[in-house]
Amino acid sequence: MKHIVRNIFLCTLSFVTLSLSMTGCKDYLTAQEPGVTMLADFFGSKEAAVQCVTGCYVPLMWEYNSTYYSEWFIGDIVSDDALKGGQNTNDMSAAFDMENWQTTPSNQILLDFYRAQYQGIARCNLALQNIPNMATDTAFTASLKNRLIGEVHFLRGYYYFRLLRVFGGVPMVTKVISSETEWEQPRASVESMFAQIKSDFEQANKYLWKRSELEDAEVGRATKGAAQAMLLKVNLYEASPYWRSKVTQNATDLYQAAKAWGDSIIDSHEYMLVDSADYQKMFALEGENGKESVFEIQYMEVPWGDYGEGNGFTAGSFTQILVRSRNSNIGGGWGFNHPTWNLYNEFEAGDPRRDVAILRPTSFENEVEETYLGSPLLNRKYGMYDNPNEGGGMGKWGLHASRGPLNNKQIRYADVLLMYAEACLGAGDNGKAQDALNEVRTRMSMPTYPGYSFSVNGIVVAAPTLEQAIRHERRMELAMEGHRWFDLVRWGNTKAHMDAYKATESVEAQNQMRTFIAGKHEIFPLPAEEIELNPALEQNDNY
Repeated sequence: MKHIVRNIFLCTLSFVTLSLSMTGCKDYLTAQEPGVTMLADFFGSKEAAVQCVTGCYVPLMWEYNSTYYSEWFIGDIVSDDALKGGQNTNDMSAAFDMENWQTTPSNQILLDFYRAQYQGIARCNLALQNIPNMATDTAFTASLKNRLIGEVHFLRGYYYFRLLRVFGGVPMVTKVISSETEWEQPRASVESMFAQIKSDFEQANKYLWKRSELEDAEVGRATKGAAQAMLLKVNLYEASPYWRSKVTQNATDLYQAAKAWGDSIIDSHEYMLVDSADYQKMFALEGENGKESVFEIQYMEVPWGDYGEGNGFTAGSFTQILVRSRNSNIGGGWGFNHPTWNLYNEFEAGDPRRDVAILRPTSFENEVEETYLGSPLLNRKYGMYDNPNEGGGMGKWGLHASRGPLNNKQIRYADVLLMYAEACLGAGDNGKAQDALNEVRTRMSMPTYPGYSFSVNGIVVAAPTLEQAIRHERRMELAMEGHRWFDLVRWGNTKAHMDAYKATESVEAQNQMRTFIAGKHEIFPLPAEEIELNPALEQNDNY
């Protein structure tokens, strides 16, 4: 099931060789260096095409270069779902700055994240420049060729979408940069980025196969359902208040488009929710690439040291060691990504998802280090705890290895249904919105809407609107999966929400927080090093 990552090192080496073969040379250097494959010769077989596309997936996996930069450092820690954690406030100061509204353009997390996405984009551009021109044969069929092209379009759209929601408009390059005169690229507008991202996903949907059409060994690659889920998501983002202010397309049309893509994936019957008995298993090895999985970043265990040599040198995830408890008796990790009491307290009484998402320790080895600014809580979904008393049998994993095997679930069917509920609500179909919401709640034996209440920032919402109920459900269902910050931003009025959240925090946490500035802190500064390299870039406002 994890065949994709087994060829990581080979794919990385291939891209290095290809890059070297593309550099210029003098006419008198006519002899080809032994062992170097020329670009035109490389793209001559099915194996080469598959290897090239596999290499396009690889930067999705990267989490460490000069620092750790998993996307949840933004999606969880910047939001009201989690605090940074670690040994103390000085541990990973770049993450501390981001969660407390004092990020600068020199932030190392943002630099590494930015560059990883562009590594992926560059690989995709190379593949799209060459694979469409390859001849087909009995081994490299037209169907396989088209599927591979679809995978690359999906991945390029995915990388650009990741950049868009962190930085806003960024340089948008859709070809191989082969000359130093092309290095300086201006920022694209948010609207043109949305258009390009949707175009890539539409091309992906045209060529990709359904999940049921893949061989077992191919599971983990992008599918038609993943492309449709992303078209639902991108249209929903563009229609949402924060991003809508930066585009001209009519919001109702965007919600209608999102709803239509949601209908496509739902009507395909390729995915279904797991029942409550298997909910916890989704976040263990046995639940990977299951019936609820739409798209996952694939990992495998790498049983050696902590650090490695930076991007491209590991097939495992650092997330497990990063989020596990600092208590060696129950985790033996580094203790980052502490869930907040604010999140813990929003779960309704009896919601079994709370204890799947959040581990509340009952004993401490070093309470000072294990409690971060008032929160001892731990991310249980991605910690792979193997102590049945503290971790609930989440799967066994060698504690000597910091590079873990657990996949990162980027899109689940529950996420699709809740996005669909939002799209239906925006398109005026409240009935389907309510049905989708209740489908997610019913599988966990939770009361259906209307008929229940919950609290937000400590205030009871006794008779929630459908919109409030959907937003509450996204937080509960997807807790500690890296979605929260991006949801808060797109919904708009982020400042009011974060100010209200701040008031619920511990005094220790409040003392570290700066003031959230509307119109600035919804997105992050472009990395200063990138602006130095590319003077055509303009920095985001107020940075």
